Amino acid sequence: MRTVSPPAGPNSLPHKVSFDRAELTRILNVYGRRVAAGEWRDYAIDALADRAVFSIYRHASEAPIYRIEKVPALARRQGAYGVIAMEGRILKRGAELEAVLKVFDKKRFNIID
Repeated sequence: MRTVSPPAGPNSLPHKVSFDRAELTRILNVYGRRVAAGEWRDYAIDALADRAVFSIYRHASEAPIYRIEKVPALARRQGAYGVIAMEGRILKRGAELEAVLKVFDKKRFNIID
């Protein structure tokens, strides 16, 4: 008996949104600075059907303190990128990842190098 499998191709798997290499590099640069400062300890990356999420944790056993999200559906309206705080408050949203990540600048977090 022979079974027929569905055709393999671009439409065979559900589409997931993800960060590309350049986006991850920018995010991990910010993350690395905060880890070096002792503020952040862990992260998780999720690729979902409608968004990609980089979650930042102070401790691995807690809820994320920040989420960096990429939502392509919002690209024309509010901007595809956003930083969301633990309580759900949107700290920054925009079309450029670099501009959105400036929410983590030194002045805001009172970091002294």
